[in-house]
Amino acid sequence: MSSPTTTRPRSVAGRATRFVLAAVLAAGGVVAGSGGAAQAASPYERGPAPTTAILEASRGPFATASQSVSSLSVTGFGGGVIYYPTSTSEGTFGAIAISPGYTAAWSSISWLGPRIASHGFVVIGIETNTRLDQPDSRGRQLLAALDYLTQRSSVRTRIDSSRLAVAGHSMGGGGSLEAASSRPSLQAAVPLAPWNLDKSWSELRVPTLIIGGESDSVAPVATHSVPFYNSIPASAEKAYLELNGASHFFPQTTNTPTARQMVAWLKRFVDDDTRYEQFLCPGPSGSAIQEYRNTCPSA
Repeated sequence: MSSPTTTRPRSVAGRATRFVLAAVLAAGGVVAGSGGAAQAASPYERGPAPTTAILEASRGPFATASQSVSSLSVTGFGGGVIYYPTSTSEGTFGAIAISPGYTAAWSSISWLGPRIASHGFVVIGIETNTRLDQPDSRGRQLLAALDYLTQRSSVRTRIDSSRLAVAGHSMGGGGSLEAASSRPSLQAAVPLAPWNLDKSWSELRVPTLIIGGESDSVAPVATHSVPFYNSIPASAEKAYLELNGASHFFPQTTNTPTARQMVAWLKRFVDDDTRYEQFLCPGPSGSAIQEYRNTCPSA
């Protein structure tokens, strides 16, 4: 699949933001940010200043709509559903493709579609070519879905094709690692309870948030999520969230800790919105969280 023709290096954008701030302050100026703090705002910021309440609500600040995509109208993946903000007043949005797991349909994790879109993203939840597709195939399908979304879909004018991400559950999560490995121009990846026979991802350069379940017996974190996380270089930016007592199937029901961290990660790296760093460093805690690790983008 062809890569997007325009890319925005994630680390350069962050450094540029801090450089602009330093230059403005050195000149005696102030750039107003949320809460009156002096900061250089990313041009990709969308929506109000974030709060815990906003991230934990069932819907974010954007109204959304959806449309089905027939498998007959696409190549490389099995169709699916697109969710998108109805607003056209804030410019274009970043986009994310999400794959379900082995033997599963998009409907198994479809709550993620409107939830993420309502925070200012275009989301395509895909159906896979077959229910038995392996992670490498699901990775290619995620990229095919992004290409369709940005090049041929009816919402393509709403999308900034330089700000794209992938995610998935189980083998779809393993597929998101495959996609991030083969397309380093992606801005973020979020594998959920990922399964993959490949345990080393030292080549990854895409900011990656892995979310695993402590009681996962299908893709145990000790042999999947944790070694995946450990193998990704810190220079890529990475985080690992382990949910207390969660099984392999935690993404198949509404899960607030998952949604909160997933949205914060996408906002930080797809939108380069540093207002969300407060939710990454030091990160989530409480009875629902077994463990959290992060390289911390502001460090």
